[in-house]
Amino acid sequence: MAGGGFGDRALASAVIAALVICGLYVGREIFVPIVLAVLLSFVLAPLVDILERWHFPRFASVPVVVLLAFIAIFALGGLIVREVRGLADSLPSYQQTMQQKIQSLRALTATGPLDRAAEILQNLGKEISGPQSPPPPAEISPSSRTAEPVKPIPVEVRTPPQSALENISALISPLLHPLATIGIVVVFVIFILFQREDLRNRFIKLAGSNDLQSATAAIDDAAGRLSRLLLMQVLLNTGFGVIVASGLLLIGVPSAILWGILAAIMRFVPYVGPFIAAFFPLTLAVAVDPGWSMLLWSGALILLTELIVGQVFDPLLVGHSSGLSPVAVVVSATFWTALWGPIGLVLATPLTICLVVLGRHVEQLRFLDILLGDRPALSPPELFYQRMLADDPAEAVEMAEKFLKERSLAEYYENVALKGLMLAQADLKRERLLPDRVAEIRDSVAEVIEGLASEFDDVLGNAQTKEDDDASDVTADAPMPELPFIIREGLPADWQADHPVLCVAERSDLDQAAAMFLAEILSKHGLGARAASKEETSTSGIFHLEASGVMLVCISTLDDGSPAHTRHLVRKLRRKMPQARILVCCWGCTNSGMAREHLKADAVAENLGEAAAYCLSLVDQTVAQDGVHETGVIPRVRHQPLPVARQKQPAAEGRHGMNDRR
Repeated sequence: MAGGGFGDRALASAVIAALVICGLYVGREIFVPIVLAVLLSFVLAPLVDILERWHFPRFASVPVVVLLAFIAIFALGGLIVREVRGLADSLPSYQQTMQQKIQSLRALTATGPLDRAAEILQNLGKEISGPQSPPPPAEISPSSRTAEPVKPIPVEVRTPPQSALENISALISPLLHPLATIGIVVVFVIFILFQREDLRNRFIKLAGSNDLQSATAAIDDAAGRLSRLLLMQVLLNTGFGVIVASGLLLIGVPSAILWGILAAIMRFVPYVGPFIAAFFPLTLAVAVDPGWSMLLWSGALILLTELIVGQVFDPLLVGHSSGLSPVAVVVSATFWTALWGPIGLVLATPLTICLVVLGRHVEQLRFLDILLGDRPALSPPELFYQRMLADDPAEAVEMAEKFLKERSLAEYYENVALKGLMLAQADLKRERLLPDRVAEIRDSVAEVIEGLASEFDDVLGNAQTKEDDDASDVTADAPMPELPFIIREGLPADWQADHPVLCVAERSDLDQAAAMFLAEILSKHGLGARAASKEETSTSGIFHLEASGVMLVCISTLDDGSPAHTRHLVRKLRRKMPQARILVCCWGCTNSGMAREHLKADAVAENLGEAAAYCLSLVDQTVAQDGVHETGVIPRVRHQPLPVARQKQPAAEGRHGMNDRR
């Protein structure tokens, strides 16, 4: 039944998508002006706001802005017509130069014997495929000599002269469609600018009236982003076109203003737009200049200008990315061009950006952001878990190295790897993960830790993260507390063993993988630690567990559903190692039964930061109690009390509230 319901929904979605695409194609005469009006209103809205801040009423500011905008558009169109007409008149004068260029290219590509061989082959081909010799003429009978062929009578069709009304109609009809399109655009732009608040409220009602605060913030943010993005793109592309036109004019390329306008328009098409626009002036440079210097200078001008604008000003004013994936750019350009022709190619990227921004803020349209946006479809924890399922630790290490350029190794284990194991634990509880796959995940985690073993856990160097509105969920997490670094030689003898900290798994291989994360963090900070497998803490294996030199035991568990099992393991470890403190690390604990008093443990931690801070501060307390005042613990910035795991103890039990059972 569930499969049938999913199939019905998929079929319904496919039918709706097909109907929408057909509607866009059939109604392109209506939709193209509306889309142009919407995009133009996003560009003109900041100008209207500026006039309103200058105390211009809206009924005056909107017509003024629209009038100025369309005066500029008509002036641009008139300039294009004039340049095209001048180019058409001058093209015949370039014919001789083109013939000379072709002859010179032939001379350069002539290859002597090869050229003669090609000519011989061409002649042989003509002989083989040529017509056969005509047969000898037959005897002509006397009767046929007297017969004369009948000639057809030529017929000439003459159209009557057109009347004055027909002449006027023939003159006006080509202009009706552009004028109608411009009229629709003008009407919709004025309507949208006048009724912005009303349209926003109606869209909020459609998007989600149950949460007005979130819907309002999303709509305002989306509208503001689109306005800034499109306005900055218009300004940048205009500047690009002005530079290209000025440079081509100095070089001497004819119709330089036309090519500058074309470059500005085509730059709305990412990746290939500037190269398409460059094809025409470069071809004209070949036809005009008898040599090749004009071609080289023109190509260098367009390439250098595109590099400067694209690599310097685009990231500075627009952002490092348009928010679209490269595949989405190509697909959207193909899709809208097939639907709406050349105008669709120009509108493809701005229109797709609008859809992606709306998809990031409107839950019902989120699929657009997933399909077309440049943000990863999977979050970093999901991607880590997926790589572990695919048994691909190498790619996980590569992604971790990118993360470590901005954050510390401990934060990667905390915010990415451990959360990925929590996703695996959720699948394990739902019985969607087989036990043998769990063991494979543990082995892959061990390979990831080994691959990152050479990474230095530099907290300060990676503390500053980039501020990005589209940052992932991981970068939004609070950073881990500052963890001190320990010099083993300054510690008491009990803590100078190879592994004074033992991290044990409660029951599953996933618990062991999480224990390996904690052991690696502690080892990076100078405190010897090792991770024991689940077999070593089993009923039969705990008797053979190596307990010599262990001062602290950290129990790792990802499942907080059974405190009784954790409490039983705590009792077994106390009997095995009565001298050791016991810390229960219940990762992402939500069960109130996993409290320290219920588990009979010394402390409980919910994340790697708390657990590592507790272990290192416990060593710090031991140093202070034993009277060691040398460089036992060296904080990265200053020596200060560190946040420790949750524990409620009387104030007289020590500086950090530790429960000293000894």
